[in-house]
Amino acid sequence: MHFVFFINGLVLLFFASLMGLTALLFQDTAAEFLTSAVISGLIGALLCLTTRSSFDRLQTVHTFLLTSSVWMTAAAVGALPLFLWSLSPVDAFFEAMSGITTTGSTVMTGLDGTARGIIFWRAVLQAVGGVGFIVTGIALLPILNIGGMQLFRTESSDKGEKELRNATLFATATLKVYLGLMSLCAFIYFLGGMNGFDAITHAMTTLSTGGYSGYDASFGHFQSPFLEWTATFFMFCGSLPFAWYIRVVTKRAFRSEQVSAMVMSLTVVILSLSAWLVLFRSVAPLEALRMVAFNVVSVVSTTGFATTDYTLWGPFAAFAFFALTSVGGCTGSTAGGAKAMRWLILKRSVGAQLQMIRSPHRMVVVRYEGQRINEDVWNGVITFFAFYFLTFAVLAVALDLLGLDFATAISGALTALANVGPGVGPIIGPAGNFATLSDPVKMVLSLGMYLGRLEMVTVFVLLMPVFWREVRSM
Repeated sequence: MHFVFFINGLVLLFFASLMGLTALLFQDTAAEFLTSAVISGLIGALLCLTTRSSFDRLQTVHTFLLTSSVWMTAAAVGALPLFLWSLSPVDAFFEAMSGITTTGSTVMTGLDGTARGIIFWRAVLQAVGGVGFIVTGIALLPILNIGGMQLFRTESSDKGEKELRNATLFATATLKVYLGLMSLCAFIYFLGGMNGFDAITHAMTTLSTGGYSGYDASFGHFQSPFLEWTATFFMFCGSLPFAWYIRVVTKRAFRSEQVSAMVMSLTVVILSLSAWLVLFRSVAPLEALRMVAFNVVSVVSTTGFATTDYTLWGPFAAFAFFALTSVGGCTGSTAGGAKAMRWLILKRSVGAQLQMIRSPHRMVVVRYEGQRINEDVWNGVITFFAFYFLTFAVLAVALDLLGLDFATAISGALTALANVGPGVGPIIGPAGNFATLSDPVKMVLSLGMYLGRLEMVTVFVLLMPVFWREVRSM
């Protein structure tokens, strides 16, 4: 247990340093960030000093606690400068939770005139949350065997560690890829016409697949086809497994089933919706392709940038975007959602079950990335989807009981759980905002974002009495 408190203390110290840096860079909000840095730093130092010499042996139960508590700590401390600036406690927590989970839903309006220190901090939260989830997905979730993630460990992480000799070098390589892509994105944004501040902050929220923008019109503010194609490419890059990048660089191994599946599915959806706009909305082909590619990749990668209100393209498009909300990017990326790996395993496993029903004596072997999928992986994937849709249903009912209309409740629950950002409909759609929602609704959505980022099972295990009995017995 002491190790869990110690790591949370380090998280507070890390955020205190980021707040101090933000205070130095932006004088318009220096007081708020300095105050936040002092508070966070003192609490973090106290936690570290009182627990540093009494570490317990880290076991699986502690890993559940560590994973769940660190993200809540990050959201709480990230909300502090937003609260000291001007937001209410609920709004500040919602904004910080949305940032650190890279969801991108916002309660802030008038962003065009908002202090640059606050805009920068929102981007920092998403950049930290993006790389934090890569680490969680590679290092912690496979240990917990959640939703088939043990397969990802053997698919990507272990191979990467063997190729790069140890986990530390692998983590360093992952950070280099993340920062390298982010720097390249910022440079191209700058060449495309953004000023330096916009280029940096939007690159941070693009690669993290977070989607925060410094403008109320989101990415549509720039009205630049070049920038939109650039963002489309880098949103896609952020939704790919970072272990795959390392394999490409170190082994020139490009093969990845989930990457191939994502490319093919995106191609089909983009071409289909582009044809819909051309045939039924009389949009020019190249313009339709650009609009659809940007917004589809934004939703599937769970970035949440928007250039137009795609829900106005017609019922076919609105339904397609709603369905795409739950898809998500690849495992081991910054993207949220159910993940391509799980959808592939689900599809193949269901197919295998149907074959065995038709031919009971037939032995059907399901493989993924050349590996035979064992029963533990299959059970993990089924458990994940069961929790995913059950959590979605509970969140939607809760939002409906709190006064939201049916469409907004359904869309809000799904967009929070999938960490996408905008939903559908006039209130929280790509042209809307979460500011008008009540405080209880915002807290339910904050919980949904938290559960979605931690893949639900991690948090639900903490609600079991047997878990705490096991903790107390250690």
